[in-house]
Amino acid sequence: MPDESVKVAVRVRPFNQREKDRSAKLIIKMQGQMTTIANPETPNEEPKSFSFDYSYWSHDGFQEKSDGVLEPAGGSSYASQRRVFEDLGQGVLDNAFEGYNCSLFAYGQTGSGKSYSMVGYGQNKGIVPITCDEMFKTMDKNADPNKRFEVTFSMLEIYNEQVRDLLSKDNPKGGLNVRQNPKLGLFYVENLKRVPVGSYAEIEKRTDQGTASRTVASTNMNATSSRAHTVVTITFDQIIKSESGSETKKSSVMNLVDLAGSERADSTGATGDRLKEGANINKSLSALGNVISALADLSMGTKKKIMVPYRDSVLTKLLQNALGGNSKTIMIAALSPADINYDETLSTLRYADRAKKIKNKAVVNENPLDKLIRELKEENERLKKAMEGGGVVMQEGAGLTPEELDKMRKQMEEDIRAQLMANQAMIAENAQSWDDKLAEARTETEKIDVGGADNSRKSKEAYLINLNEDPMLSGVICHFLNSGETSVGRKDASPVPNICLSGLSIQKQHAVIFNKKGVIEIESVSGSGSKTKINGIPLTGRKALCHKDRILFGSNHMYVLMNPLKPETADNSLPKEITWEYAQKEIAQVKGFATGSAGLSKEQQIVQEQVLEILPMVSEVNAVSEELNKQKSFEVVLISAAAQEGGDITQSHASNDLVLVTVKMKNLLNGNTWLWERGKFITRRYLIQELYQKFLDGENISNIPKEQDPFWEPTEDVLIGTSNLFLQSLSYCLDFEDTLNISDYKGQEEGHLKVKLEPCDNKGKPIDEEAFVDDPHELLNKPYHFKLTVENANIHKSRFSKGIMVKYSVKNNGKVEEVKTPTVKNTLTPTFNHSKVISIPKLKQENLDFFESGCITLSIYGIQEDTMPDPKLLKLNTRELREASMYQDLRALTINQELRQMENMENSTANASGRRATMFGNEIASDTSHLKTEVVLLQRKYERLQQKERRMQQICEEWSKKPDGEKQFEPFYRAVSAVANSTGTRLKTRVQMLNQVLQGQKYVRQMALDKSANKKTPSKSNGKRPSSADNNKTESSACVLQ
Repeated sequence: MPDESVKVAVRVRPFNQREKDRSAKLIIKMQGQMTTIANPETPNEEPKSFSFDYSYWSHDGFQEKSDGVLEPAGGSSYASQRRVFEDLGQGVLDNAFEGYNCSLFAYGQTGSGKSYSMVGYGQNKGIVPITCDEMFKTMDKNADPNKRFEVTFSMLEIYNEQVRDLLSKDNPKGGLNVRQNPKLGLFYVENLKRVPVGSYAEIEKRTDQGTASRTVASTNMNATSSRAHTVVTITFDQIIKSESGSETKKSSVMNLVDLAGSERADSTGATGDRLKEGANINKSLSALGNVISALADLSMGTKKKIMVPYRDSVLTKLLQNALGGNSKTIMIAALSPADINYDETLSTLRYADRAKKIKNKAVVNENPLDKLIRELKEENERLKKAMEGGGVVMQEGAGLTPEELDKMRKQMEEDIRAQLMANQAMIAENAQSWDDKLAEARTETEKIDVGGADNSRKSKEAYLINLNEDPMLSGVICHFLNSGETSVGRKDASPVPNICLSGLSIQKQHAVIFNKKGVIEIESVSGSGSKTKINGIPLTGRKALCHKDRILFGSNHMYVLMNPLKPETADNSLPKEITWEYAQKEIAQVKGFATGSAGLSKEQQIVQEQVLEILPMVSEVNAVSEELNKQKSFEVVLISAAAQEGGDITQSHASNDLVLVTVKMKNLLNGNTWLWERGKFITRRYLIQELYQKFLDGENISNIPKEQDPFWEPTEDVLIGTSNLFLQSLSYCLDFEDTLNISDYKGQEEGHLKVKLEPCDNKGKPIDEEAFVDDPHELLNKPYHFKLTVENANIHKSRFSKGIMVKYSVKNNGKVEEVKTPTVKNTLTPTFNHSKVISIPKLKQENLDFFESGCITLSIYGIQEDTMPDPKLLKLNTRELREASMYQDLRALTINQELRQMENMENSTANASGRRATMFGNEIASDTSHLKTEVVLLQRKYERLQQKERRMQQICEEWSKKPDGEKQFEPFYRAVSAVANSTGTRLKTRVQMLNQVLQGQKYVRQMALDKSANKKTPSKSNGKRPSSADNNKTESSACVLQ
């Protein structure tokens, strides 16, 4: 068969609620096979265009039928689930009946609609269930007595490079092994359960079993489902009996793959993290991208020697046949329509564009059965001889050491042994009749109870239903609450609890739920130290539960109580459907974080989403720290724009108004702290999950080197707080000196910093007061220099006495100047007297804008050391240390607030004296500092104007006292003009009026002289200076104007 390109389809979904809340704009357009995407940041730029085999518009233009199925509205181009199946799934089905291997995989970022296309929701079934259903319908129509069908089903999950069998309760530690068939060169999963199925209903039940297994695993192992790949494999065999009685098997393997969220393939932003390379977060999708690129180059013939890196990940090993071998392959890329996901959507389109260049060569898999069995036996004999003869003979050379050769020999022997066992299993399998195998599988299938299957009970009994971050995994697990007591705990408890949970912070005897005639109550087991939250609030004592209450057991097990017997007890403000996002927002609200989106800017909404995303992760990491006794605590920290470092003197302050979401790690023994950016924390959290899984698997993790421990970090300078120095005075060539408040990220006062800002020459010499300008635009296009002096500081907390320094950075014309004062040790009142001259070769308007509204952020750092902790603390576990630390923090905060209230009572004008309140956070302190700068600047300008005004009055007074013979108009005019040109606008206006009067006086006098000359009337004063009376009149006019 000739080479056939991978078919690629893209599909765009409707806006989700998050995108609607953020007033997202549509950036995707489709026409025929063409898909275009517009960059929201550059609306005038030509949209990027891509062409695919299918472009499915499912964004709008649909209507819901009475049975819940979505269909196109009149005249719309909406692509329904059925249409997608007819284009893609029907092709998979047809190829399977012809005997070709088929692969269908979905790609896209989390939440883009992959699962909807593959599996579907409710009545809107996806490609996988429709394909399976249609396959059995076609089989049922078979009227050929010489043809029979055999279908087997398997379902696996790849997470963190480990393979889990979702149809088996027992998975080995480290996951199932992936082996390579020595003869065919293809990879397979060793001991993967393949279940015979005889109807679509059986496949549906097995799929539910696999989904439930995913849900339990993701909760117990703290695994984020969006990072896991799910592979459903359906092996479809057609056994055809010839007239001679021999049988031929036509076999097709259908791989249906739901890939992990593609945004995980990009960097999470963990720049500079020493452990970033050790994380497997991105490994499989990055490897898949490399394989697709290599295959595309291979198909196009752009490179002669190309090694396709299938071996780089478990995922690419298993997809080798689908991507570059004997398979007809279809890829569906799911797109988000919103501008807020532009980068991820563009990346998805480019990924799909590369995939369509791949060419495969599919062949019909048809062989006589007796030949297959004979070949298996012959291969087994060869493998046995190879093993008996000392294994595989390796050729020396190729740069391999004897140790490497020995390791490779052992690996190949192990693969041969595994293949030998697999072949024997296949021979034994063929010896058993299909009917017997199917009967055994059906008996097992009937016993499966995934929870929640009995819908009739849900209308009569109270029950708990699970919530999961992945909507596909929500509502999968159901626990009915029988009358009386229902115990919750771990399965290793005695007696075994009614509801068995496992994972972080789940105690052996965790909680008890009481059901008395539909009245539900819950209570933690006394003395267990268990953690349970009801509607985000920690459970203390016994509490009555209402319909739709949210219950969090431990760190990850989130449930909703459904009580059909008492539906009236539900809060009327609750949404119709309780989701994972709603429950997480509720927990965030209890912790003091705002969750409403009304009135928020785009940047603020992004921060809110990041906080809601990271809060459950922080809770989880704290729970791991407690369980492993790592003596570390974690908390979410929001760093406001006012508290962030750096200043760009070519941009206004408003352009850097984004709050930074970070996580603070604290050593509970010595108080040392570290601030991790969000991306670094997400990477560390992933590594912490790996460490915890090793702990659960029974590995000894106490002896790992500290450099490989994700909880360990070398000491680094800690940010005590920041001070914002506003630059308005520079716009008027005025110096500015002040004692600034040092505020930490919470806005709490940590000390004071004395600084001085003064215009100067290029050598740092201050310029005289005559350089003052009233109009800043007079400074444009001229060189400008100013000197920033950090004089001294006063720090409150004694733990920072080991050493203190100040850092700040100024970005000018694209170049960043990093400035750091010397470190002053062993004092809380360091004197720096550190000056830095900052030069701007040619002052531009953007510099003036920054002077007017921007500031330079001075960051005050303290040196941290690994000091020996108090011996008493070593006796406490992590949980006790956290509680003690929280008590100390609360006590310190209470004392701080009480002192501040006393200060306010004693001195209501504290702000005017430079002690600015910071109870409302860093922005308040920053705004107060800005206002104070403006007040000082206005005062300085007022003093300059007063000084110039006094000088003008002095000139007028001196001129009025002169004898008439010495009063000369021109020198007087020049003196007044000189003063006016060096002062403010108000004085200029006054002097201009004075000049107009003087010039008018002169004009009138000249007119009178001209008139006298015309009449030829002699006059003593003709041609002479004005008389004393005239001068007095002029002086009088000037004084009135003054």
